Amino acid sequence: MAERVTEIYVILENKPSQLGDLCSFLAENDINIEAIGVFHDTAKFCVQNLNKAVKLLGKLNYTTELRDVLKVDIENRPGALAELTTKLGDEGINIEYCYGTLARKGSAVSVIMDVSNIERALQVLGE
Repeated sequence: MAERVTEIYVILENKPSQLGDLCSFLAENDINIEAIGVFHDTAKFCVQNLNKAVKLLGKLNYTTELRDVLKVDIENRPGALAELTTKLGDEGINIEYCYGTLARKGSAVSVIMDVSNIERALQVLGE
C-alpha cells in the first residue's frame, strides 16, 4: 500500500545529545515516532499526532518544516526494496531520500520516500 503522508523536518545541531533530547521531548509529550531518518544536522520523521508535535517543537524553538512524502508498505523480505525502487526508477521517478521502519518479526515494514512526483508514484504503485 502506498500513501501520501506528511513528515516533520527538523534542524538539529550536530553535537551530542541533540537527537536524544528531541526524542525524549516527544516521548514525554506522548508523541510516538513511527519512522525516523537522521542526516548530519537534520531529523526527518513521521508521528501519530502531527499537529501536536509541530506545536510542541515550535515552543522549544526548533526550526521545522512539513513535507509531503510517500509512505509505502512492503514485505519484510530480501529484494522487496529493490523491486519498489526499480519500479519507480523505471518510470522516471527520482528518489531524493528514503528511510523506514524496522522489524525483526512480521511480514511488513514501511519506507518513507521523498520522490520527484508523488502523484505519479502513487499511480505507478497502485497499478
